[in-house]
Amino acid sequence: MNDSPFPIPDAARPRHIAIIMDGNGRWAKARHRPRSLGHRAGARAANLCIDACLDAGIPALTLFAFSRENWQRPDEEVGALMQLFLRALDREVDELNRRGVRLRFIGERDAFSPDIRERMARGEALTLRNTRLHLTIAADYSGRWDLVQAARTLARQVAGGSLSPEAIDEARLGAALALSDLPEPDLFIRSGGDMRISNFLLWQVAYCELYFTDTLWPDFDATELRRALDAFAQRERRFGRTSEQLAMEASP
Repeated sequence: MNDSPFPIPDAARPRHIAIIMDGNGRWAKARHRPRSLGHRAGARAANLCIDACLDAGIPALTLFAFSRENWQRPDEEVGALMQLFLRALDREVDELNRRGVRLRFIGERDAFSPDIRERMARGEALTLRNTRLHLTIAADYSGRWDLVQAARTLARQVAGGSLSPEAIDEARLGAALALSDLPEPDLFIRSGGDMRISNFLLWQVAYCELYFTDTLWPDFDATELRRALDAFAQRERRFGRTSEQLAMEASP
């Protein structure tokens, strides 16, 4: 056990949590309010989740904020999301830095406005040396895009003569993907009741424990995170081995 205000046994603490923050629009609709209000409430829930991960001593957290497919949403909603993103970058980065959080973004940045791209770069530079929590925001991201970028990187190395096709293996491909310097996610959480991965970290979640909750994202708080962590602690992670093999390895 650690002495944090959110104690978790060390063996049950995920090294990396990945979350699809789903349900903002439905939360607003149930209250007869615009979807933009749901996204603002979702941003507050994201801050609560970051706080809870800091309290629990979770080393890495990746949040799926905006998928490549989300550009297809109505222009009004996309515009509101971009404004919310810009305000959050202006408002939150200094506080994240003060608390020892390293912030970075994964995904294609070209479609974002210059103001947003500049603030992304500033936030990453300001927090680069922080180690208390590695917070990654996936924006204009998809798992398939990630795999394509990795394939292109390796293809350029082959074309340049620095890599032979026979040398490409799982480790080499994994090293070319986003988040290659972090442990792969141990726990994948999706709020909002849908039970699918939705093109998020397709390679990285191969052995992740999946946790789905009906709770809409704006209602997701430290208590909800604790439920997910409690469920994770009950999972037997075999990685292809048997329960008996695990028991033998754990015995003195």
